[in-house]
Amino acid sequence: MITSRDTGRWIVPRGNIRPGSTPAKSAKNEAYEEAGIKGTIVGPRPLGFYRYLKKLDTERTLAARVEIYLLNVTEQLKKWPEKGERRRSWVSINEAIGLVEESGIAVLLRGLTEIEESVLRVGHG
Repeated sequence: MITSRDTGRWIVPRGNIRPGSTPAKSAKNEAYEEAGIKGTIVGPRPLGFYRYLKKLDTERTLAARVEIYLLNVTEQLKKWPEKGERRRSWVSINEAIGLVEESGIAVLLRGLTEIEESVLRVGHG
């Protein structure tokens, strides 16, 4: 989990898709810039998506749609572009659900717990 720059609330890395890039590549890049982690995207499709109101300035907001991709983390950096602007914390999925304020993120995280439980059942079944 990382904190947002403006309010300090707990979120997942997210950003805009750069011209000439794909949503998955952009997600990987945002994870590096915002959280200082590198790795490979898991699977060809996003875990899911959620919507939120992006604050443009003190008076304007914009409805935004965010696709969330899973990243198999292979490296955690000590220095990264937004290190001084955010906090990063490794927590369990259940802890993350309790930290986030955006219900859309919490729904996706709950889905991860269901996937995790399903994998454990199959692996031990």
